[in-house]
Amino acid sequence: MVTTQSEHGAAARLAIIVMGVSGSGKSSIGEGLAEALGIDFVDGDGLHSPANVAKMASGTPLVDDDRWPWLDRIGATLGDRAAHPAGIVVACSALKKIYRDRIRAAAGQPIRFVFLDAPQSLVKDRLGARKGHFMPPSLLDSQYATLERPGADEPDVLAVAVDVSIAAIVRRAAAELAGGAAVKPLN
Repeated sequence: MVTTQSEHGAAARLAIIVMGVSGSGKSSIGEGLAEALGIDFVDGDGLHSPANVAKMASGTPLVDDDRWPWLDRIGATLGDRAAHPAGIVVACSALKKIYRDRIRAAAGQPIRFVFLDAPQSLVKDRLGARKGHFMPPSLLDSQYATLERPGADEPDVLAVAVDVSIAAIVRRAAAELAGGAAVKPLN
């Protein structure tokens, strides 16, 4: 387990969102990051309601009213110290600032975001090759239209370009998030 120091000197529990559009690598990078940091991983897709999954599977983008309960579940999962005492990484699109703010509020503790900055052409190719996922490639344009890139007003966001291997992305993010603490090497 990797912990960081809070401003009061006590060990701080890590709660991390790996965010980006569908197909940017959130689940793969989130799993690797959780392993490197020795904490739990939860795929936010598993926290969607059955109605949301059915809506997306039919090719219909979600609207904010569909998302609010899901974002609250994401935040509650991040803040659940009993279930994830060592810390947690959650994969979640978190495309708009208002969504990230909602997650921050629901978590009840400081969280960090890792924004997977992926060019649309790369993601389109990945989605075309992906099988068995409820998110169809036809919704990619709506994901990029919705995306509000994190700015300087969100200092808890680490932007990472996805133009290198998953292992390299995980190493960079783990080193940044661990604040100099040793992280478990990936195979």
